[in-house]
Amino acid sequence: MRIGELAERFGLAPHVLRHWEAMGLLAPAERVNGRRRYTRDHVIRVMTIIRAKAAGMSLEQIREVLTVSGQAGRQALLRRHHEELERRLHEISASKALIEHLMQCTADDFTQCPDYRRIAETATGPYRVHQDGCMI
Repeated sequence: MRIGELAERFGLAPHVLRHWEAMGLLAPAERVNGRRRYTRDHVIRVMTIIRAKAAGMSLEQIREVLTVSGQAGRQALLRRHHEELERRLHEISASKALIEHLMQCTADDFTQCPDYRRIAETATGPYRVHQDGCMI
C-alpha cells in the first residue's frame, strides 16, 4: 500500500510515517516507481507504535524496545515501563473513586464530607493527612 493509504488506515498524516522512518521506528518502505510501498509487516509495526504511544511510551522508548537485542534486554525495558503503568493505573483508580463519590455526594462542601475525606486520604499514596490537616 502507499504511504497515504497506510497513514489513513490509522488516522495519521503521512509525514508522521516519514518521521517514524527517520527515527528508526519504521523500516523504510521499498520504493516502486519512486513511491513508498508498505507491507503487512509495516502495518503491524505501526499498530505496535500506536499501542506503545497509547501506553505512555515516548518515541525514544519505543525505538529502544524495537531495537534492543535479545529477549532479556527487551523484557528489562518493558518491566520498567510496566511498573510505571501499574503506578499510573493506581493513581487513575484513586482519582476515579473520588470522582464517583463526588457525582453522588450531597454535601454542600464536599471537602467536609467524611466519606470524601476517607477516600481522599487513602488515595494519597505514601503521604498521609495528619489530624491537623498537614501532610506527613
